[in-house]
Amino acid sequence: MAISMVSLLGIKVSHTYRFFKALKEVSLALQQGECYALFGPNGAGKTTLMKIFATLLRPTCGTVAIMGKDSVQDREAARQALYFIGHGSFLYDDLTTLENIKFTIGLRGGLPTLGEMKIALDRVGIGPYTSQKIRTLSAGMQKRLSLAKAILAKPTLLLLDEPYASLDEKGIDMMNEAIFDFLKKGSSVLISSHDRVKTAEVAHRAGILHNKGLKEIPVTELVHALF
Repeated sequence: MAISMVSLLGIKVSHTYRFFKALKEVSLALQQGECYALFGPNGAGKTTLMKIFATLLRPTCGTVAIMGKDSVQDREAARQALYFIGHGSFLYDDLTTLENIKFTIGLRGGLPTLGEMKIALDRVGIGPYTSQKIRTLSAGMQKRLSLAKAILAKPTLLLLDEPYASLDEKGIDMMNEAIFDFLKKGSSVLISSHDRVKTAEVAHRAGILHNKGLKEIPVTELVHALF
């Protein structure tokens, strides 16, 4: 996987919840076409940091630059470059899979054709369910739909919070194949996960959130590291 030396994401942030400091001067630079894996025990600040990356949470202090855009001062411009798949599905239960795609991509200014949407749904293994309402789909199928939307959105930066959750073994392999495709096309991927083995298959670099800071660790040592 080729990595460009173009910096896509750069941060140095701290965040405090009232009197509790969650993050302290966390720094990270991510290059174009690079996959970074973020780990840490529960409560280490992974979700807080991912929300800051996704512009859903303003850091208490510091800067976040996405494609040269200050995501704190120019949030909407930064959001055009990224796509976030989190714990929640962020899907509309009474809309069909196709309607959900049209709505989401439409908000980003896109207008995918029926053929493009079907290709994306086939790519994630839910092609036969184009007319089904979301409330009838399992959590794993909803995760696949979220990935189909990301494929159509073509983000420069893809944020994945626990991407393997709710997926079966075949779905997990499909997720990693999709991550490889994003990287080949020049997108960068940031993963927060507890699954070290599957994440190590796609990551170029890895870091552990510990004591409110971020410590890098070689991907080759990831599986056996104690944290």
